[in-house]
Amino acid sequence: MIISHIILKNWRNFRLVDVDLRDRIFVVGPNACGKSNFLDAFRFLRDLAKPGGGLQKAVSDRGGVSKIRSLSARQNPNVEIEIHLSESNGESPIWKYSLGVKIKKGGKNQPVISHETVWRKGETILDRPNSDDLQDELRLTQTYLEQINSNAEFREISNFFESILYLHLIPQLVRHPEAFAMPGLSEDPFGRTFLERVAKTPEKTRKSRLRKIEDALRFAVPQLKNLTDTKDEMGVPHLEAIYEHWRPNAGKQREDQFSDGTLRLIGLLWSLLESDSLLLLEEPELSLNAAIVSKLPALIHRLQKPKKRQVILSTHSADLLSDRGIGGEEVLLMIPTPEGTEVKLVSRIEDIKILLEGGLSIADATLPHTVPSGI
Repeated sequence: MIISHIILKNWRNFRLVDVDLRDRIFVVGPNACGKSNFLDAFRFLRDLAKPGGGLQKAVSDRGGVSKIRSLSARQNPNVEIEIHLSESNGESPIWKYSLGVKIKKGGKNQPVISHETVWRKGETILDRPNSDDLQDELRLTQTYLEQINSNAEFREISNFFESILYLHLIPQLVRHPEAFAMPGLSEDPFGRTFLERVAKTPEKTRKSRLRKIEDALRFAVPQLKNLTDTKDEMGVPHLEAIYEHWRPNAGKQREDQFSDGTLRLIGLLWSLLESDSLLLLEEPELSLNAAIVSKLPALIHRLQKPKKRQVILSTHSADLLSDRGIGGEEVLLMIPTPEGTEVKLVSRIEDIKILLEGGLSIADATLPHTVPSGI
C-alpha cells in the first residue's frame, strides 16, 4: 500500500496541506520552509503505532502540543492529520485515518484526542470520542491505533505506520557509534546502529544485499572490488571492502576508512533493499558525486517497483531533479508565506506546468521558485 493523500491542519509550520501523493515523491523548497517537518508527520504516525510509543510519547518527544501546533493556527487550535491508503497510484483509498490532537484543559501541554476516525472503503468503523470516552476522559490520552485490544478491525493501518522507515545517515555516527550516545532517542534515524542492523539480518539475505550493493559500488567507487561484513575479536560488526592495490592485502579497509559518500551510498542502497515499507529520505544527494546523484531517481524507481514501495524524499539537488523521468505530479513545492508554508504539486502550478510541457526538466522549471527573494 501507499499513502495516496495527506491532509495536515496546524501541523508545525503548515496551516493547511491537502495534496495527493504517488509512490515516488520529491519534496523541494527553500531552507527552513518545512521539508523536514513535512516528513515528520509520517514519522509521527509511525511513533503512534510502534511498541513503546503512543500519543503521549510521540508528542512529548517533540516538545508538547505547543511545539507541533502551527503558529498560524487561528480559530481551530487542534492539530490534525489525515491520510488515505491505496493499493497503488490513482486508485480509490481502501483506508482513511484521521486524528485530531489538542491540549488537555489544565494539562500543561499534555495532548488529548479531539477526534479519531477510521474509514474502510467509505464505511466508518471508528468515530471517537464515543460514549465510553465521554464517560472516562482519560481514555482520550491514547489512540486506538496504539492499543492492540482496540485496533483489531484496522490493524492493517497500525502495521503500515509501524513499518515506516526514515534515514538521514551521518557517516561519523556509523564510524564511531560509541562516541555518540543518544539517550531517549527511540529510533535510529542517523545510522548510529546501522552496522548492527546489517549484522542482525539473516545471513542469506544479508549476503545477497551486500552483493547487490557491491555491484553498484564497483561503478560508483571504481577501485572497490569486494564488500562484505565481518566482526572483530570483540564481536563488534563491521563492513569491510577490498580496494585495488599493488600489495595483496594492503587495500583492505573498514567503515572507519570509507569516504562519507561511500557510507551514505551503502546506507541508501541498503535501505532501498531492506523492506517494502514507506521510506523517508532527507537529502540523499549529500556527499555524493553529481553523476551518481543524477542516477538516483531512476535507481529508486527500479528498486521500488517490484515491491510497490513508496519513497518520499527531500532534496535541494539540481542534478537529482534533472532526471527527465520525474513528472510534475511527483514533486511537491513548498512555498513560505506569512501564514505558514503552502504545499503544492508542481503539476498544478500553471507557470511551471507550461515550462514542463515545453520540455524543461523539473530542476529548470521548479528550482527557481525555491530561491529566497533578495538572495
